[in-house]
Amino acid sequence: MKIKPLDNRVAVKFIQEDEKTRSGIVLPDTAKEEKPQQGKIVAVGKGCCPEDGEPEVHEGDMVVFDKYAGTKVTIDDEEYVIVSLDDVLAVIAN
Repeated sequence: MKIKPLDNRVAVKFIQEDEKTRSGIVLPDTAKEEKPQQGKIVAVGKGCCPEDGEPEVHEGDMVVFDKYAGTKVTIDDEEYVIVSLDDVLAVIAN
């Protein structure tokens, strides 16, 4: 199944957090319950492309978004969040 956001919204796939930190500390379940703040854009609404230029985000971009933004949805056992472009705080550059 495919997801298509409307207007100025983007669909972001959550990135799975590691169960332990780089230094080897195992994260407790309470820490894992925090809502992720970054993910990969899988779809962009038509309202995200300004008439006078390039859109700020594209499919495949890794982004950071506001912690309590958007609506969480599960499609085919994958978790996504639909957020407004205003709630996307930054694109993570490679």
